Amino acid sequence: MADSKDLNVLLDAQVPIIGIESPDEQRVLALLLRFAMQRNLSYYEWTITNGLKLAGFGERPGREASEYDEPEEVLKHIATTPGPGLYVLCDFHPYLKDEAKNIRYLKDIAFAYNKNGNTVVLVSHQLKIPTEVGHMSANLHLRLPSDDELMSMVRSQAQHWAENNKGKKVRTDNATLQKLIANLRGVSHADAQRLVRHAIQTDGAITESDIPEINKLKFELMDAEGVLHFEYDTERFSNVAGLLNLKNWLELRRDALIRSQPDRPKGILLLGVQGGGKSLAAKAVAGFWSIPLLRLDFGTLYNKYFGETERNLRNSLKQAEQMAPCVLWMDEIEKGLATGQGDNATSHRVLGTLLTWMAENDSPVFIVATSNDITGLPPELMRKGRLDETFFIDLPNQEVRREIFRIHIAKRGLDPNNFDLTALAQCADDFTGAEIEEAVVSARYLAAARDGETSQHDIISAVDRTFPIAVLRAESISSLRAWAADRTVPA
Repeated sequence: MADSKDLNVLLDAQVPIIGIESPDEQRVLALLLRFAMQRNLSYYEWTITNGLKLAGFGERPGREASEYDEPEEVLKHIATTPGPGLYVLCDFHPYLKDEAKNIRYLKDIAFAYNKNGNTVVLVSHQLKIPTEVGHMSANLHLRLPSDDELMSMVRSQAQHWAENNKGKKVRTDNATLQKLIANLRGVSHADAQRLVRHAIQTDGAITESDIPEINKLKFELMDAEGVLHFEYDTERFSNVAGLLNLKNWLELRRDALIRSQPDRPKGILLLGVQGGGKSLAAKAVAGFWSIPLLRLDFGTLYNKYFGETERNLRNSLKQAEQMAPCVLWMDEIEKGLATGQGDNATSHRVLGTLLTWMAENDSPVFIVATSNDITGLPPELMRKGRLDETFFIDLPNQEVRREIFRIHIAKRGLDPNNFDLTALAQCADDFTGAEIEEAVVSARYLAAARDGETSQHDIISAVDRTFPIAVLRAESISSLRAWAADRTVPA
């Protein structure tokens, strides 16, 4: 196993303190026990509840385990006990923060390594080794399960389900199975087992409907701290009118992203008028590719404490990598990355962090950035190579407006065939998709007020009472359309 090989390298290098950050404690302990047995090392485990106990070969501690339940006592014991031995301390991180004596004992253990040969392994779901012993330590990052291991878990869980259900086979198809495997990447072995079990146990089948639920559960396991949001409700492109160029562009690149090919697509910028459908298109990208949609909330990203904002961004990007393949939606990105002359240094550091990640990231995270104001975006972000393409979502033409009316009328349980969609599209000239939807909603209220059915007249009345944004902000929209005319691709 690769993990055992990495552990061998650290022990051969005589590293006295090893940190392993993992939520899968049982797997870590099993790995360490096997390793100790292979090397014929005395093996001990410590927890705050059970104290120090012999968990493998070796001499038992000279006192009762409960007498070593205090962190200081167990470190003192390791520092003064001849070895060689492997001592695994579980969830020890709270006892290293601002604990000068415990840190000193760790240094004593490291300094005595040539004499005693004892190695301390710190195991925790969240771990930061003190700076004072950093040069005497190393971190071991356990490998996540490969696709072959994930497939083996699926087969094992399917066999277990069949044994408990009179030999019935779990129903699935190869395409759905491959989607499940792709969406299980990035989680630990234990979490992958739980997610596979969840997908199978309910109905003995792995279907397309299981994928969004698995993605949601996977995201919840990551504890994203409110900065990154899982968007459970994606959208189908059948519910998005127009945008044919964007749909064709995405279709050509679907396999390259899902299979994480070397030339996989990196992302797109959707520029357009407010209410024109940029957010809907972002949701539809994830729905079209059947992958998770994550939204980066710039409002909660920023923190008043120095360095915390960049840390929030780095954590969010790391969580996106763990969810890959996925769509990372950065809504109204200009508000989070504005770097004008009056701005403080935080936005510049955030931009630098994001650009570095975009250059170095090799996981299939597809960025969909949306913007209403191109002048607010830093030029560094617009350079080719950061994102693949910039699409402009203009005000819908008459045919697209007709389709938007059809979609929203049908969504409200009405029959589009009972309406003159062409006439509606003509009277809603220069309306955005959001304004058309609001007109249909308003018409429903008008009909409800008189206890009648929504009619063509109700919708036209709602349209006539609306001043579209193309009128209210005619100058800025005209300027935006002029700028985009020869600089972007029409969506």
